[in-house]
Amino acid sequence: MKQRVISAVVLLALALTCIFVSFVTRVLFFGVAGILCAYEYSRGLEKINVYCAAWVMYVYIAVQAVLALFHAGAVSYIACFTGGIYLAMFSGIVHRKVSGHGAIYTVAGLAYPGVIFGVLMMISVGEIWKEALIFGAISCWACDSFALFGGMRFGKHKLAPNVSPNKSIEGSLCGALASVAAGFLIWVLRVFPEISLPASLVTALVSSSLGQIGDLAESMIKRMLGLKDFSNLIPGHGGMFDRADSLMFAIPTAYLCLHIAGIGV
Repeated sequence: MKQRVISAVVLLALALTCIFVSFVTRVLFFGVAGILCAYEYSRGLEKINVYCAAWVMYVYIAVQAVLALFHAGAVSYIACFTGGIYLAMFSGIVHRKVSGHGAIYTVAGLAYPGVIFGVLMMISVGEIWKEALIFGAISCWACDSFALFGGMRFGKHKLAPNVSPNKSIEGSLCGALASVAAGFLIWVLRVFPEISLPASLVTALVSSSLGQIGDLAESMIKRMLGLKDFSNLIPGHGGMFDRADSLMFAIPTAYLCLHIAGIGV
């Protein structure tokens, strides 16, 4: 537990420093995190004897970082993803070890985690980056914490037994209520005065709910690969993919909810 707490404090300090120094450090932070997730994903595939073209994912995320830094338009991101698919398929054709399975899994890696980290980098240079990151992170962390405690105390009915046997419906509901409370607290403290109470509550609830789906999605992939954690990069926490799973879904959802509410439009 002590090691887990120390790792969490160090990681949080590093993340906050990178995120709040400038938009360049924000993009670099998400870019490096995305490449680490892609690396863990590629190594995980080797457990089932699938060898993807990891370099294609690395290049793709790096190019997305450049596009974000230069505030590129949607056409550039589409061209980037299309080029990534071409490279993935070409790699499967010319590299016998990659072959067809590896090429298809490379395309899957371009989408997840690749595209999602591209979205995070795009958000990090946008007008409401601070609102999206704070709502996504705070509601997600509140949900995760109280889902754990709620599941331990009240859990009786399995949420997704084929994917994550330890998660319960009761724990999930406790997490959702905690995220609503987090949204209310953000509104009460007037962290973002321009955001109304309904927008704050809905954004917190929806983003944390998608965060739970992100957690289950990552668990599904680990179960497919026969892994407990993607790596031991972060002592007591597993790999970067293990730490980023919920936030990868929660932050873009928070951004979308705020846009629908008219924030940053």
